[in-house]
Amino acid sequence: MPVDLNTRWVYNRTAVHARSVEDAMAKIKHIAMSTQDPDKTAKFYIDVFGMKEIGRIENPNTSGYYLSDGDLNLAILKFKNDAVAGAERGKGFSGIHHIGFQVDNLEAIAERLATAGSKPRDDVNEALGVGKGEHKYNVEVKYSGPDNVMLDVSETGWVGSSGFRP
Repeated sequence: MPVDLNTRWVYNRTAVHARSVEDAMAKIKHIAMSTQDPDKTAKFYIDVFGMKEIGRIENPNTSGYYLSDGDLNLAILKFKNDAVAGAERGKGFSGIHHIGFQVDNLEAIAERLATAGSKPRDDVNEALGVGKGEHKYNVEVKYSGPDNVMLDVSETGWVGSSGFRP
């Protein structure tokens, strides 16, 4: 029997909107890709998917681009040192580096992350000069996630993502 996707969509949409403030769902608003050729990688996402360049990053730790589809921020980054990339990845790593979730409350999500066994990435946070409430380079605080995926959580969001609050 075929599944009626329209019925499922209405059900899921209703369920999402019925959530309480205490049970609000975090939103994926940011994905960071590490590459050795940010120009070529950014050009690919612009040319193929029509993403827009909304910013560039150039500092002693990182160079690259911020792209957006109007809802999500895609960072195309080349890390210049192992500390900022995270020792397990290193500056030569290419692939998805981290996924960013926009949340309503950093303290509440920190408790939920701790309960799930996730720890702040103090090594990376310190290398970036973040993690203590400061906003720098579009970052708030990084955590370890399952399967070696780094997580970036933010109350303000990322430039180019819907819901961004500078």
